[in-house]
Amino acid sequence: MSSTLDSFVLPDLLSMLPFKHSFNSTHYEPAMKESSAWVNSYDIVPEHKRAYFEHGDTELVCAHVYPYANFDELRTAMNLVDLLFVIDDVSDDQDGKGASETGQVFLSALRDPDWHDGSPLAQMTKELRERLLQFNVPACYNRLLKHCEDYINAVTVEAELRERNKVLDPEAYANVRKRRRLDLPDEMFEHPIMTRLHIAAVDMVWLANDPYSYNREQAMGHPGNNILTVLMESEHCDLQTAADLAGGARFKQIVDQFQADKALLPSWGPEMDAIVAEFVKALETWVVGNIVWSFETTRYFGDLGEEVKRTRVVQLYPKHEVDH
Repeated sequence: MSSTLDSFVLPDLLSMLPFKHSFNSTHYEPAMKESSAWVNSYDIVPEHKRAYFEHGDTELVCAHVYPYANFDELRTAMNLVDLLFVIDDVSDDQDGKGASETGQVFLSALRDPDWHDGSPLAQMTKELRERLLQFNVPACYNRLLKHCEDYINAVTVEAELRERNKVLDPEAYANVRKRRRLDLPDEMFEHPIMTRLHIAAVDMVWLANDPYSYNREQAMGHPGNNILTVLMESEHCDLQTAADLAGGARFKQIVDQFQADKALLPSWGPEMDAIVAEFVKALETWVVGNIVWSFETTRYFGDLGEEVKRTRVVQLYPKHEVDH
């Protein structure tokens, strides 16, 4: 079911979160300048998306979600996020085959130090790989590779669905979105409670992101990979009801389950418990930092971020009247 509304009200997600927000004011400015210059030097973003990408504040999100990082850590995180946003923006214009080919260049360069196809994307990824490997966290790096594979698979599926103009059912859509992780040993990271905490944080991030990104996506003519469209189709409801369902009951239920699971974490001894606590706090920081950033960047609401944050009202753009 499509919506006939010309606006909708966003859920007040910040009021549901017991997590504290912080910002990396010490290293943000110098790290941002270096990372921005790095990604722009490759001129890989399509011309029609250049202005949108450059004003998307991709580095700013890292300062919100990594407030504890030192300069090198923050700069590396910015490089990774910049590159993922590049892949996301490039694949938006591609069909399933093209998105898969783009993703395989990224993955091949990330896995193999000797692989190179001569493309700017491969060179950017090789430089990112060198930065990542300066940190001695092998278990974390191996998991990053796996999650990058999952991310590329999800990007490819999104492109294929867009190509076929297909909207998934809610369960299938949630499974796709989950694929989009301190160097914890695998036995701790894969503990059932830790797994549930990680999945809950991922769910909170995409459940927040989808209502924020819906306006731009519907204006561009491909809103199918968005929980609001999924719910409108599956529940036969209008846009406002879908926003209420996604950001009300579903989001609050996940927040409550996260808090309950955090209280159930077992002890692995004082030293490892401290690392686990830092990891869980990092998950919380990602969730709240992503929401705060969403109103500061122009990526979702243009220059109206502060107004939308205050009123929570999103006026829908006319179709195709949005900067790509």
